[in-house]
Amino acid sequence: MVTVEYAGAHTLVQDLGRNGHYAMGLPPSGALDQFSHRCANLLVGNPHSAATLEVTMVGPKLRFDSPAYVAVTGGEVPIWIDDVRHDSWTTVHIAAGRTLTVGTLSTGCRAYIAIRGGIDTPPFLGSRSTYVSSAIGGLRGSPVRVGDELPIGPAESRECPGPGSTVEKRLRPRLADAYRIRVVAGLCHYRFDQDSVDRFFSSTYTVSPVSDRTGYRLTGPALSFVAREPPFGAGDNPSNVVDLGYPMGSIQVPNGEEPICLLRDAVTGGGYATIGTVINGDLDLIAQMKAPDAIRFVQISLSEAMAARKLRAQRLREVEFGIKLLTLF
Repeated sequence: MVTVEYAGAHTLVQDLGRNGHYAMGLPPSGALDQFSHRCANLLVGNPHSAATLEVTMVGPKLRFDSPAYVAVTGGEVPIWIDDVRHDSWTTVHIAAGRTLTVGTLSTGCRAYIAIRGGIDTPPFLGSRSTYVSSAIGGLRGSPVRVGDELPIGPAESRECPGPGSTVEKRLRPRLADAYRIRVVAGLCHYRFDQDSVDRFFSSTYTVSPVSDRTGYRLTGPALSFVAREPPFGAGDNPSNVVDLGYPMGSIQVPNGEEPICLLRDAVTGGGYATIGTVINGDLDLIAQMKAPDAIRFVQISLSEAMAARKLRAQRLREVEFGIKLLTLF
């Protein structure tokens, strides 16, 4: 059992997500930075699907009743076992009765705490992920609180990397305060006039403070739409369309102002035109942005997006191979 002595700013139980329920209007939730979540689990010998703690900006203080292996990944963040400083992106052993403190992130926005065996809260529709808007998953469907006791599952048979095992720096996310984010054309790309499309892909947008796991609101140049008579079923605002599904990463532009990139807790459909969809791998970078980080969008083809997905999978395989190699020495 792990007891929460300090909860942090917004600490959630998350796994890979509650997939397969879009048709009933339920988003997947799950770790926003899926790559960092998977790496944290690899560092403690968990399967990718094991639940971790997702930290936003400021981490928790946790007391361990039993010895455990722990790893913290994501943005750069200081961690301590009692008063002794340790590195993130590294396997750490914690003795019974000790505390783990995760501090304030110096780069990025989110960190992931993996504990060998995984956070063993009751699954809902096949996932332990917390979806706060519907109060499901995790602990009570809400962020962890002081005094909460986190159950830890049994370790699987796979070998656990030893203390000091780490992920090579070249394979970790490259976090900064300005990003180039790749986008494929959206379902309603045709609704925007060409000048606006050109403006969207040539301008710099900044992350608004009004951003969370549902979506990131962006500040930048306004966009305009092709003139038309609203079709039956659509609203009279130029940005309205007849309702359509929103893939994760969809960028909607209500009223042509402040684009919103929809994330893993977003609604699954609606009536706003979408200019593009952020590719899967770059959603991990979106998850690490904070106000007022800058974004430049780059349009790519579907085949280029698929190639980028393969490269991301290859990078994760390199992480896994590197960790396994370290366990041999």
